[in-house]
Amino acid sequence: MIRHFSKSLCFIFFSVIILCGLYPAVLWLIGQGLFPFQANGSILTGPDGKPVGSLLIAQPFTKDEYFQPRPSAASYDASASASSTLAASNYLLRDRVARQLGPIVTYGGGPKAGQLVAPDIEAWFRQDHFAGQPHIVAQWADAHNALATAWVNSDPTHSQYVDAWAKAHPTVVAKWVKDNPDTPQPTAADLAVVFFETFSKENPGKFPSRVTSETGNRKTVTTIQPVSEGSDIQSIFFEMWRQDHPTADLRDVPADMVTTSGSGLDPHISWDNALFQLDRVANKWAGNLKRDPAKVRQEIYSLLEANAEAPMGGLFGEKMINVLNVNLQLRKRYGNPS
Repeated sequence: MIRHFSKSLCFIFFSVIILCGLYPAVLWLIGQGLFPFQANGSILTGPDGKPVGSLLIAQPFTKDEYFQPRPSAASYDASASASSTLAASNYLLRDRVARQLGPIVTYGGGPKAGQLVAPDIEAWFRQDHFAGQPHIVAQWADAHNALATAWVNSDPTHSQYVDAWAKAHPTVVAKWVKDNPDTPQPTAADLAVVFFETFSKENPGKFPSRVTSETGNRKTVTTIQPVSEGSDIQSIFFEMWRQDHPTADLRDVPADMVTTSGSGLDPHISWDNALFQLDRVANKWAGNLKRDPAKVRQEIYSLLEANAEAPMGGLFGEKMINVLNVNLQLRKRYGNPS
């Protein structure tokens, strides 16, 4: 009995030494000796030598000088890797895609070929008619109650704005409470639809959006104000504009510009996606540097070609661009965006 027990202890002891000590140590030595970059997370450094991110994990870029990654259902949070899990029939997915298309889609043909659709969305919105009926914002809220509620809940300043509206419209709120007796003390989210209905009638051709302005002491303050142009209108109302203009010839957009990856952290974009963004990136850098846009575009195109990669050295799949890597090279070549 003691002999079997001692053998078991010896087996456990050597197993722990080998599997928990020697084996990890060997792998660590091989990784640090032969593949130190990959073993330490594929971390890239900026011009100042400080780490800026990993080649393996996407991160957001919002400035026009940079290429932007595909959307992320995980908000680019490496600790929350996830897909959206929304079905193709889910309107929330359709709405998200439409919001991404509005500011970037261009005409594919006709006299406006290559021009952004966004200015025409704003002009149509200011007319305040959809499907032959007035009050676009009210129609949007009535058709998509969940989206109206999501707008209120998406930002504390939104709910505060609705709360202030409720205090200024006691009659409207009282009527809503009468129609909804189960909610005698409605929150801002509860009043979302009736808020937009009233707002639309009082502010035709406008939508409540965040506006940042500078105060007298050079500080900035952000408030919600009625606006008739801007990214909110371009994105939120793109689908309604499209329904009112079904024959408009629009340029196809690469799928990975509007769809998330399974992890939400895909660091690459397709070659077509990069080319779609190329003009925006090149024109912005050319404006900053006061250089010929055509020459800057060719330089950035060459940079993309030099950094394009595909599985198995190009034997399989299509070319891809690592967004962080390319944006770092743009920063090193052209400096810090103004």
